[in-house]
Amino acid sequence: MVKVAMIGHKDFPSRSGGVEVMVGGLARSLVERGYDVTVYNRGLEKHHNVYDVDGVHARRVFTLQKPALNATIYSFLATFDALFRGYDVLHYHAIGPSVPLLIAKIFGKHTVCTVHGLNWKVDKWRGFASRYMKLGERIAAKYADDLVVLSETEWNYFLQKYNRASILIPNAIRFYEKRACSLIREKYGLARGEYILYVGRISPEKGTLDLVEGYRKAKTGKKLVLVGPLDDSEYCRAVQQQAQNDPNIIMTDYVVGDPLKELYSNCGLFVLPSHTEGLSLSLLEALSIGARCLVSDIPENTVVTDIYGAAFKPEDTDDLARALERECTQEYPDAMRQQQIEYIHTNFEYDVMLDRYEEVYHHVVGDPLKAMPSTLKKGRVPAGAKA
Repeated sequence: MVKVAMIGHKDFPSRSGGVEVMVGGLARSLVERGYDVTVYNRGLEKHHNVYDVDGVHARRVFTLQKPALNATIYSFLATFDALFRGYDVLHYHAIGPSVPLLIAKIFGKHTVCTVHGLNWKVDKWRGFASRYMKLGERIAAKYADDLVVLSETEWNYFLQKYNRASILIPNAIRFYEKRACSLIREKYGLARGEYILYVGRISPEKGTLDLVEGYRKAKTGKKLVLVGPLDDSEYCRAVQQQAQNDPNIIMTDYVVGDPLKELYSNCGLFVLPSHTEGLSLSLLEALSIGARCLVSDIPENTVVTDIYGAAFKPEDTDDLARALERECTQEYPDAMRQQQIEYIHTNFEYDVMLDRYEEVYHHVVGDPLKAMPSTLKKGRVPAGAKA
């Protein structure tokens, strides 16, 4: 049995961000395949610091709540704890928490790093935080036994900058069944096709404020629904202030389960206005259920949408307003929706992602799988990518 420790996410179980969704799904699925998986959560809680969920072992470690130090302190303490618990693989998620990967290597541990985006590009990280993330990127590129990226853009970036051939494993999702408009009608007063939907963090790199400003410039006749955890950051407060001034903007806070599935199923348009991305799980979820999608024109988004989505200039609220008006008035043929669903099922199949991670783990511990799992669909891996 391969023992894996995962470090880098905030909490488990959680849907507070794409990293948390990915880590939670991967950890549970690996346990189902016979792996022993431990996830390290950030921040101690009274009487709830060592526990199991769905066979996944969770351990909380101390950290400070100050954003610039939160991931730093946590990832070092989690690494020191993991060094002495007999794990075969330490799997780091995101470049910031990957700085102590070097310590794990010094102690002879097998390491994997999944890059969930080039976070130093994010608007909210400046100064020390940005330099620290770049350090994590360099350490991961040089010392990780295997480096996993989510997009071809990142694959090319690491090859060109560090001469490091990474492994492309796009995020994948388990698919939802379409749901009628019931719970969200009762709770938010929403009707099928009468609202624009955003799902994600309320933070600068996601462009949430751009969406609010673009929406207020546009004339669509639809409501705007922002789904994402609300925190006490200055940016989140600014978005809330804008929303309070417009009765047609609904901020739901954290939504999971059936209400979230209903929101995806019945939106008139799903919008992802991000400035930078890894590979958005919320975008995959929206596409997989047949939602019409509008995204910022960055490769990490448009490679995913392919021909099944429209785009606008990132950080351009006037272009976004025009795109909202256009997309909200045009019909989306049922035949195109069905093709879109089939495209996501074909190219972002969950079991394929799991197969690839199994290959990675067995590769770094020097124990190749006797029966090779299925590989990524033809055409999804750049020439020269490691298998």
